[in-house]
Amino acid sequence: MLARDDCLKLDADDPLAFARTRFRLPEGIIYLDGNSLGTLPVTTAARLAAVIEGEWGRGLIQSWNKADWIGLPSRVAKRIAPLIGAGEDEVIAADSTSVNLFKLASAALKHQAPRRVILTERENFPTDQYVLQGLEALFDGAIKLKTLPREALLSSLDDSVALLALTHTDYKTGAIHDMAAISAAARKVGALTLWDLSHSAGAMELALNRDGADLAIGCGYKYLNGGPGAPAYLSVARHLQDKLVQPLSGWMGHAAPFDFSDRYRPADGMLRFLSGTPVVLGMAALDEGLKTFDGVSMREVQAKASALGDLFLSLVEAQCDGEFEIACSRDGTRRGSQVSLRHPDGYAIMQALIEGGVIGDFRSPDVMRFGFAPLYTRYVDVFDAVEKLAGIMERGLWREQRFSIRAAVT
Repeated sequence: MLARDDCLKLDADDPLAFARTRFRLPEGIIYLDGNSLGTLPVTTAARLAAVIEGEWGRGLIQSWNKADWIGLPSRVAKRIAPLIGAGEDEVIAADSTSVNLFKLASAALKHQAPRRVILTERENFPTDQYVLQGLEALFDGAIKLKTLPREALLSSLDDSVALLALTHTDYKTGAIHDMAAISAAARKVGALTLWDLSHSAGAMELALNRDGADLAIGCGYKYLNGGPGAPAYLSVARHLQDKLVQPLSGWMGHAAPFDFSDRYRPADGMLRFLSGTPVVLGMAALDEGLKTFDGVSMREVQAKASALGDLFLSLVEAQCDGEFEIACSRDGTRRGSQVSLRHPDGYAIMQALIEGGVIGDFRSPDVMRFGFAPLYTRYVDVFDAVEKLAGIMERGLWREQRFSIRAAVT
């Protein structure tokens, strides 16, 4: 088992150590929740101040042209594209993850008619399931949502399936799907694939084009460091872009939005997947958050993510004496940049840990999640976090009643 000095040596030799200085990290806090909300980049506040005071305050409406607010969805997308292994002309930043899922799933269903089945897994992120359930209800029996255990997905692919919609990294366990193998299996029967990358992008090396993905969505506020409620993005493989009809045909997706025609005519390429006016402040913050990846190798990000998780699990098993069930893969190559522990009193334990200066989060009914953002999480952070967790368990601090009172956000 590594000692604290060994972890300090790993940090000193870390090829990503330079990136930590790009973030504002509160003193005395070990932040292990980057898989839920990325921490604040040091340049974001100044960027937003410049947008608010200069571009909005003085430039007013002229800033749509002079500051190129109108181009933000495409400019931000160009920063996202290399992080997910897509072409710059295959991504657009817009709306929320849920809205983008609705747009792409609807477009895929229309394109794939008369196929009528959407296939997803029982472990899929609940919001994604809700959106797909809503589509099923909206079509009033014309389509069928099939929700199956992960192990039954590939054997259920047949010529009735229009769309296979999956979350690449499981939000609870961190389990990763084999995107290339699944995309190939779907393509063999003529189904399209739609991947939610929210718990993957920015924490591992992704290759949508290499792996044959058709469609993808993702949020901007986790590992991409865009801030709370940051705009999302969507990706459509080049060969599909002009074949899909997205249902929210708003004016920003029009071929000539400022002609104010009374008939909709879709723009070419990814612009057709825009709907309403870009959220300028949110886009500016996301643009700034994405700059934290400048000069960063995503292969090194993935290697560090795996190593941090392996270290956390080995320390827990050595120091916590069987207190927890390991709820994620021990193989770092099959796990996202997070680890999960199960305990019947996981919520209370997490609250005690947060009070002690280590921030993770909890997912019902009993999962404690610890997310590692490789750009700013250090090996010594992991060592100190587990040491604090072991101390809480040894002293039984979590048994205090106040730690069991549920907050609105867990």
